[in-house]
Amino acid sequence: MEGDFIKIYKSMLPLSFLYGIGVEFRNKMYEWGILSSRSFDVPVISIGNLTVGGSGKTPHIEYLIRLLQDKFKVAVLSRGYKRKSRGYLLADGETPIERIGDEPYQIKQKFPDVYMAVDKNRCNAIGRLCNDKETADTEVVLLDDAYQYRKIIPGINILLVDYHRMICYDRLLPAGRLREREKEKVRANIIVITKCPHDIKPMDYRVITKIMNPYPFQHLYFSTLKYGSLVPLSADLPKRNIESLGNEEHILLVTGIASPEQIILDLKKYTRDIHPMSFGDHHYFSDNEIDQIHAQFKQLPGERKLILITEKDAARLSSRQNWDPELKRHIYILPVEIEFLLEKEELFNQQIISYVRKNSRNSILAKGKDAHKS
Repeated sequence: MEGDFIKIYKSMLPLSFLYGIGVEFRNKMYEWGILSSRSFDVPVISIGNLTVGGSGKTPHIEYLIRLLQDKFKVAVLSRGYKRKSRGYLLADGETPIERIGDEPYQIKQKFPDVYMAVDKNRCNAIGRLCNDKETADTEVVLLDDAYQYRKIIPGINILLVDYHRMICYDRLLPAGRLREREKEKVRANIIVITKCPHDIKPMDYRVITKIMNPYPFQHLYFSTLKYGSLVPLSADLPKRNIESLGNEEHILLVTGIASPEQIILDLKKYTRDIHPMSFGDHHYFSDNEIDQIHAQFKQLPGERKLILITEKDAARLSSRQNWDPELKRHIYILPVEIEFLLEKEELFNQQIISYVRKNSRNSILAKGKDAHKS
């Protein structure tokens, strides 16, 4: 149930109090107009959260890309966390992961026709996307992890809340994992409760809706994780249906993500023998850690065994050169998508598409000409 993955470090609460003062003062500076925010004449959709990592931003961004890419020219903008480059960078199919970061790399590989840009200064980046000749046809910008980026006023602000880490039960950093207080959910136009169980009960819907207490102008949705066929790291092997995993198959689950708990819970529906090997979020694996994965896999009993990794980890692990060729044939990637519950998918889709159409640069230009004639 909600809150079951939350751990509060009570000894850190005094530091959380001081952190909260700083965050509150910063937000007030924007509300008083001392710090300025900027809007753009291109539709901007922000996807973020109030907590540190693990709410499912990347699968939701990929959902939006699939929804929009056939109708509009989509650009995705990220700060490029842990990348080894600086400033504005527009990725192409050959840009290495080290220069843009793991999530932008994953998105560009999966959606080659989407503009994928990274820049810590996202105001500058949107300006470049809209004005540079090679990206001037951008029709909508998806902002990754930008809920706290107050310098931009998005047209739609999507707040993701993990079902297992409800923000009303969490605490500010460093005692908990909140970046801001729960009340800052007021900035969201859309709230999505993510990682819900597939069989979530109607009572849970009602309880969470009451707990979240959305404002009249906010839309509340519920989403769950959906897993695709297992993709082998070795290109000469076929895909496997996730249903093919049996209780006699031993799984070494290697993750470098913020919250692997939900994946572990979901995999237990297919096999009970799961051995988690967890690393920090956005973790770049060393040669020594690759050797540890080798050793851990060899210790698994029996003949039927495999290594499962996430798509984000695959971006970082596939470039490593010291895999044993035979062991590499046992590594499979677990693709993750999202789907909306309560039959609200069409409502969500229409809300997003309607916003982009009404606020396209062509529409704004046409309105400006009509106003000038008047």
